[in-house]
Amino acid sequence: MARKPRIEFEGAFYHVITRGNQRQKIFRDEGDFGKYIEILSRYKALYKYRLYAYVLMSNHVHLLIETGETPLSKILQGINQSYTERFNRKYKTVGHLFQGRYKAILCDRDDYLLSLVKYIHLNPGRARLVETPEEYTWSSHGAYLKPVSKSIIDEEQVLRMFSENKGIARRLYEAYVGDGIGVKKEDIYSTIDKRILGNEQFANTVMDKCDAAVEPGKRAREYSLGAVAAAVSDIFGITLTQMRHKGKDRDITKGRKLFSIVAHEYRYKGREIAEYMRKDPALITRHVKESKKLEKDTAEVIAMLKVKKSNVNSQQAVEKHPY
Repeated sequence: MARKPRIEFEGAFYHVITRGNQRQKIFRDEGDFGKYIEILSRYKALYKYRLYAYVLMSNHVHLLIETGETPLSKILQGINQSYTERFNRKYKTVGHLFQGRYKAILCDRDDYLLSLVKYIHLNPGRARLVETPEEYTWSSHGAYLKPVSKSIIDEEQVLRMFSENKGIARRLYEAYVGDGIGVKKEDIYSTIDKRILGNEQFANTVMDKCDAAVEPGKRAREYSLGAVAAAVSDIFGITLTQMRHKGKDRDITKGRKLFSIVAHEYRYKGREIAEYMRKDPALITRHVKESKKLEKDTAEVIAMLKVKKSNVNSQQAVEKHPY
């Protein structure tokens, strides 16, 4: 299957993950970590990208980048090639250091900036390298805690989300990262078309800008299971109680299948759907396998979800600005 092209435009915001080829270490000593940061800084000055967060692990790197006029592909090509050449000279090795294709997820900055910064800075803790993010040297976490001389991090926008007063903002940021509430991996990687982190409206806006199309696929968890059940009920007149019942009425069975298929489209796991429906997970799996047969009805349920959400948003806008 052909690889999907990168989605690139000025001002795009990406969560980038670069891994060592065949899971090999890309940093062997502290000098390697320092050299990579030096290269990040050099290309940042050259290509004018914004860097909101990074963490360097032994065999992979996370970067949170907003591009300027230079596309991400050119930025990463320069960084990875420069570091690889230095690494090969130092260790007298040859060949590729990084995996051939890095992961770059285009993200909705307004909705995910804080969560992504937190997720990246908690990475060493998840790997059990440190107890707290403050203990890990090779991340941008420290730049948010106190001013850093010649910092390569653009922390202003994140800090302003906490307070206009920088001192207060840094304390609130520290409390946010250390509150013991982790960012779930599935929330960070619940992409549309394997390339976009955001809701369908964001995805459509991005693809219109790029004059491209998003392939059908699993969506982000934009709607609750209750909302999915309500949409099925509105269209087919089948209540959640009926769908949960053990009866085998044809229409109710169809409603149950559609609920399972749509919930699965929005990245709910079979176990979660089964628990909500009070059914055996194996039954949910069988329902999902019938998605091709029910494509038209599935599209109708998804359209109803969008209409209901739009109506709610419109009503909220009226209540906020009645005149």
